[in-house]
Order: sequence, then C-alpha cells, then structure tokens
Amino acid sequence: MRPKLPPNYLAAYPATLTAQVHHLIEQDQLAGWLLQKYPLAHDVRTDKALHDFVHALKNESLRNAGQLSKVAFDNKLHVIKNALGTHTTISRVQGANLKTKREIRIATLFKEMPPEFLRMIVVHELSHMKEREHDKAFYQLCRSIEPEYAQLEFDLRAYLTYLDAGGVTLWSGGSSSL
Repeated sequence: MRPKLPPNYLAAYPATLTAQVHHLIEQDQLAGWLLQKYPLAHDVRTDKALHDFVHALKNESLRNAGQLSKVAFDNKLHVIKNALGTHTTISRVQGANLKTKREIRIATLFKEMPPEFLRMIVVHELSHMKEREHDKAFYQLCRSIEPEYAQLEFDLRAYLTYLDAGGVTLWSGGSSSL
C-alpha cells in the first residue's frame, strides 16, 4: 500500500494548523522549532541496518503478521510515486504452491531524519501488513504501535512543507543511535 501525499502535505489538516506552519516558515522559525523538538538524526544508513530496524520493530509489535522478504531504502520512491514508503505483497505460483513475498521500501530521504520520523514511517508500512486500507482500524493500529504517531506524522508533513518552501535539510549524518 502506498501512502499518497497530496500536493500540499498539510491539506488534510485544519486551516488554522496549516496557517501556523506557514507562518512559522515565513518567520524562519519552523526549522528551529523542529531542531529543538528533534535534535538528532538516526544512524540507520544502509539497507541492512534498515532491515534490522524494521524486523526488530515488527517482532516487538506484530509478531504474527507474516514475514518480510525485503526491506530497503528506495531513492526513487518519493519522486516517482509521490510516496514516502510502500508495502507490497507479490504472489507467484511456483509449481503447485502459491508463494507470497512482502516488501517494504522507505524513501531515501529518511536516511537523514530524526529516529522518530523513521519509526513513524516504518510503523505506517508495517501496519499495512495487518490493515490494507487507510481507515480507522489502520490508524488505531499505528497508534497502538507508536502512541505519538499522529503528532509525528504532522511534524513530518510540516518539515516536508518547509523543504518544499525552499528550506535546507535539517539533519545529516548519524548523531544518535536507535
């Protein structure tokens, strides 16, 4: 499942919140607010490290959700599919058996973000293993795995809006450990 982003990352939020974010951007204060709230980038830089991170979270939260055959960063995901992550299920007939493979791909831009944002997008994609649609049950599952899911998603969308408005990347290089 692909979480689609509207052209305006904050389109689904109330106008008052959107106006606050735009005001902070115009006043050159959003970057400072985000850096104060999320001071450090994570150290998950390779597909192997991402694989380990995703599997640890899956084993902690969704033990009975099936297996993942591939977890990787994808440098084309955000640009081409307008998505931050994908969860795909591919079924193939092999002889008399039906083999199912599940993959999670995370946009490369998450290599240089706070650990909270990486965790939020991984929780989103893992939740698709149980709930395919973006409905009430899906978001309840996201919040049960990550109680701050809604706030993290909003803050991430505020950051993406900041970047689209010409802001500079706020985090680079690993500064913390997950």
